[in-house]
Amino acid sequence: MVVIVILAVLATLVAPKILGRTDDAKVTKAKVDIQSLNGALDMYRLDNGFYPGTDQGLEALVSQPSGEPAPKKWRQGGYVNKLPNDPWGNPYLYLSPGTHGSVDIWSQGADGAPGGDGLDADIGSWNLDN
Repeated sequence: MVVIVILAVLATLVAPKILGRTDDAKVTKAKVDIQSLNGALDMYRLDNGFYPGTDQGLEALVSQPSGEPAPKKWRQGGYVNKLPNDPWGNPYLYLSPGTHGSVDIWSQGADGAPGGDGLDADIGSWNLDN
């Protein structure tokens, strides 16, 4: 997980200089953030036997959720220090169970609205290779 965090920082700082394109760097950062959150969710599931519910959201990775399903062995200190916003300043969205996998994590892109094309396209845990 530390490696993923380091990659996220590098993607944020180095990619714009290397690529010369801030827009491409933002898409890359969103993908790295989603991969990192996915890893933290997998650790949560390994500890507790299930993923946080949609209502508990990604916040369950930072502070112990009080609702159902109640975590059995929530890790003291959480699974991430702080939830990142997507590169456009919006919170990442979460659905459990997901429609594309066990869980779905996504950004709605530059426009902050569902769907879209180009920079406005959704970036999700199901389409990170695109």
